[in-house]
Amino acid sequence: MKKKLLLIVGVIVALFIGLVSYYVIIDLKQEDILLKELDEINMLSNESNIDIDKIYNMLDRTVTKDDYAKVERAFKNYLKDSFDNILKISSILEDDRLVNILTAQNYINDGKDFINTKEYIESTINNLKTYKEEYINYFTEEKVMSYVYKYNLDSYYIDLYKNEFVGDIEAQTIDKTVENSIDEVLDFLNLSNQVIDLLRYNQDSWYIEENMIVFNDDKLSNEYDNLINSI
Repeated sequence: MKKKLLLIVGVIVALFIGLVSYYVIIDLKQEDILLKELDEINMLSNESNIDIDKIYNMLDRTVTKDDYAKVERAFKNYLKDSFDNILKISSILEDDRLVNILTAQNYINDGKDFINTKEYIESTINNLKTYKEEYINYFTEEKVMSYVYKYNLDSYYIDLYKNEFVGDIEAQTIDKTVENSIDEVLDFLNLSNQVIDLLRYNQDSWYIEENMIVFNDDKLSNEYDNLINSI
């Protein structure tokens, strides 16, 4: 009887160890799938010609299961939101209307009240300031971790998200390329706004001739030139 009992206990222990080993292997496999998925996204993001559609397709899908899927969604949701922010910034920085504000053609098309130009400048300044604040916020630990905290995961998965995928996110704020680019455009827009106001408030003192602006007031001409040269 004692031998049978020991045999039964041995079988139960063996089954338990087998089940634990099975779930450990499953977990490790899920973690490996997740790491490979995020490595691929990282590689795509660092290519010279970024395939935005392919990246967004990967960000929309979920390749893991259970709690790993929640970690995956947290990271991908964060990435998608930060990508959206970058694309909004890029769309402004690459907008042809920026370089056309102070052209003779714009003076002809929108002068001399410059209603559309004023609206564009003011809305672009406001948008850029908002997007810049959002961009900076995406590189704070509080913002990054908010995406995973809402899932109420065990500490293991929280640490996985933080250590493997986030790391020292605030250290990445050392690179000021994006913020500097935004600041340069904001400076340009503010100076452009001054130029447009100068032309709006002195409509009888200038005209366009042979695709160039001509002033009939030397003081105004000098003021215009000084503003243009400061850009």
